[in-house]
Amino acid sequence: MKKFTSEFWLQKPIYWSLIFGFTSLLASCGSGDLPLGPTSLNSRYTEEQPALSGNGRFLAFISHRNNTHQLLVYDLRQQSFISPPGLNRRETIIESPSLSYTGRYIAYLTSDQGRPVVALYDRATQQSQIVTPTYRGWVRNPAISPDGRYIVFETAARGQWDIEVLDRGPTIELDIPNGATVEPPQ
Repeated sequence: MKKFTSEFWLQKPIYWSLIFGFTSLLASCGSGDLPLGPTSLNSRYTEEQPALSGNGRFLAFISHRNNTHQLLVYDLRQQSFISPPGLNRRETIIESPSLSYTGRYIAYLTSDQGRPVVALYDRATQQSQIVTPTYRGWVRNPAISPDGRYIVFETAARGQWDIEVLDRGPTIELDIPNGATVEPPQ
């Protein structure tokens, strides 16, 4: 068996270049250049299920910061968090966020008496409401249309996963940019 001595390593510059190359590669894989902290987008905790508003300004995601499971909304333009009062409650699990065009409406999955339900949060009124109280089956993966009128989700009410479309009605206040016109559905 060949013994590698210090003389062997000093005589082989190719090994030194490999060692330095590997070390620099490992150092570059670190997240030292990412801003971390309570007011930055990235943290040392699990962040998952990102959803982007239609205009690209707001990001909603599930975070495990501060030892709590919560839905956070981040303003990418201002680079700061927006506090949605009444959205995150103790002992309530929120999953699968979806944002309308300007982020006014947030559709998400939560639980009601141990069953998953789709809920809707309106940032303008700071109110949440369950929009699927009568579904007997399980629901998952809600998504809201850019204007906020329609919510789609999967349901297992018939014993298989089907897609449901919930029309919130023509009288709701739509989430559209100022001055934009909306074509009625055909």
